[in-house]
Amino acid sequence: MLALTENVTEIVKKLAEEVPAINGLRIAAEPDGQSLSVSPADQAASGDQVLEQDGATVYVDETASVMLADKILDGGVDAEGNIQFALGDQA
Repeated sequence: MLALTENVTEIVKKLAEEVPAINGLRIAAEPDGQSLSVSPADQAASGDQVLEQDGATVYVDETASVMLADKILDGGVDAEGNIQFALGDQA
């Protein structure tokens, strides 16, 4: 199952606090089956895996959950306030 770093949980919690319509993030596979998208979400879509960690919620669609089963999601905010995410292998 996808794991989240402390950085990501803090980013997700901050987004949810600042924008009431957002409850978490959703990770979905793109139609090409190779790429992933990350977007704010207010709820899970049908078939989504729901990850709750340290007060943060991330929804992962079925295809993406298979692709990310052995991954860890990290993230950060750059100087302009843009959120960036990176995937790594779980130890």
